[in-house]
Amino acid sequence: MPMEYRIRTTPAEALATDCLIAVVFSKGKLDETTTSLDKATGGLIKESLRDGDLSGNSGEFLILHRPPGLKARRLMLLGVGDEKSFGAKALAGALASAVKELDRTGSREVALPMPGKLETVYPAAKRLVIRAEEALYRFQECKSKKESPKHPLRKLILLESDAGRRKQLRKGLDQGRAIANGMALARNLANLPGNICTPTHLANEAKKLGRRFDKLKVSALTEKQMEKLGMGALLSVSRGSRQEARLIVMEYRGGKPGQRPVVLVGKGLTFDAGGISLKPSANMDEMKYDMCGGASVIGTIQACAELALPVNLVGIVPSSENLPDGNANKPGDIVTSMSGLTIEVLNTDAEGRLILCDALTYAERFKPAVVIDIATLTGACIVALGHHISGLLGNDDTLVEEVARAGEAVDDPAWRLPMGEDYQKQLESNFADIANIGGRSAGTITAACFLSRFTEKYKWAHLDIAGTAWKSGKEKGATGRPVPLLTEFLLRRCKRVS
Repeated sequence: MPMEYRIRTTPAEALATDCLIAVVFSKGKLDETTTSLDKATGGLIKESLRDGDLSGNSGEFLILHRPPGLKARRLMLLGVGDEKSFGAKALAGALASAVKELDRTGSREVALPMPGKLETVYPAAKRLVIRAEEALYRFQECKSKKESPKHPLRKLILLESDAGRRKQLRKGLDQGRAIANGMALARNLANLPGNICTPTHLANEAKKLGRRFDKLKVSALTEKQMEKLGMGALLSVSRGSRQEARLIVMEYRGGKPGQRPVVLVGKGLTFDAGGISLKPSANMDEMKYDMCGGASVIGTIQACAELALPVNLVGIVPSSENLPDGNANKPGDIVTSMSGLTIEVLNTDAEGRLILCDALTYAERFKPAVVIDIATLTGACIVALGHHISGLLGNDDTLVEEVARAGEAVDDPAWRLPMGEDYQKQLESNFADIANIGGRSAGTITAACFLSRFTEKYKWAHLDIAGTAWKSGKEKGATGRPVPLLTEFLLRRCKRVS
């Protein structure tokens, strides 16, 4: 059951709720709202801080039961870190920790007085919803017994008396909800195992969205249709699988007729064993996440449709499996792409760029304003940037900067890496127009250089999300990134941000 988000003007001390949250800065400094609550409770907050129960560092919390002078059943003192650097990001990050804890208590409803320290509450509201929904997300589709929390948190109330700030809050909440819903869809699709989430399943899930939204048209090209178009690179990847490839095309028409669309192209490898260049068995189960780029495109289009954004948007998801078989690609094979360029397949595990290059050529028919592709493309990106920041490259400085700014605005950052002729030379082949790998060095960059050969007719940016699309270990699961970045990019293009 999704969380409910409300805005109310009730004074914090007069609100009857399961839990009231009061922010505390590092070294026990208090926000003006928290100071007011301290007076209402007869100094209980300052007394608790003097006792050393809370320092105010980000994510720390202390729950006080039946606080005197308040109608709330509980008062949570929530540490939000340094007062000087406090802002939307710090508040949202701290609240995510609080929400996770409160969901394990008896609290079904919590209320947060919006700190007066925030210069603007719009980005805070947007981030609060995104981070709260991230914290509460559970994937249980494949469990025989669904586990429900004893006291699931149902409602978050934001308290704000100023009318102008309430308007900002509503806008932020609406956008945050749409982004969070898109992330949840992307996570659900990615967390499904490869035996369930096949290319056909992914196409069917996209078609469900097409039936849900009037402005969205969804189709899926079959292998025969792709063969007629000359998509030899994409089809060469699916030859080793019993599952047919699909090219999913989602056309959202929210803008003016004739307005050139933004095109998002997402890698949709529903399982990647590496083909003949077989991957090591350790952690190979995580290769179900090789379609996170495609899942993020589907999630972003849902968010865009929910917000009824005035933009024309096309999502293209080339989807396939990459498995070893007698008919699979072999190292040294040469395939012909839709663009006519021939490709020497030196490594069958560099298959993502083979399915993307034909999808990027296909994108030309939509006469795009810009194209952004999203892919879990290279392990080299994890080596370079770890699991915190996505790789970003492209052929247009303005577009790349626009993408980077959108990511920073919603805590979904990307970092630009260089591209140049020296890197392009690493892709030279003695036998074909281009090789599909450029050697061990600069793997993320040469992968983007490969894709750039198919994007010369439009402005293009590339997001390598290999390190950010999912988590391993105890918290294994898809993250839903970069749905926030992509949706924010579209919101800014439509001038829907404050």
